[in-house]
Amino acid sequence: AETCTVSVKGLTENWQKWSSDHSEYQKHNPFSNGKVIPPQIQRGQEGYGRPLEGSKTEQRGKDAHSHISREVTELCQVIKEIGESGDDGRTAVRYVTISNKLVGVLLRARKQGLVHFEGEML
Repeated sequence: AETCTVSVKGLTENWQKWSSDHSEYQKHNPFSNGKVIPPQIQRGQEGYGRPLEGSKTEQRGKDAHSHISREVTELCQVIKEIGESGDDGRTAVRYVTISNKLVGVLLRARKQGLVHFEGEML
């Protein structure tokens, strides 16, 4: 049977490091009761409206962007496959029921200039 030896000194050092890191983090947490308030980025300054670089929020945003880009690409492929070519060279698709998710993907595709439709009528 293997035994694991843990030193009290090692536990103490780990606890102190965590405590120091957490105290520093709380200084920048606007919801903590700490006295130090981080400087606020004003509109127009670099980084305004963006998550902290390297944060989990930034990573979730990148993941979401990648996911929706794949969905837009997939939608364009489906339109090409099932669409009907018109005299003007455009491909058109007729669809009776459109889900909210599909509307969102279509709006994103239009914003990127990949599809075209008039107004908000799909």
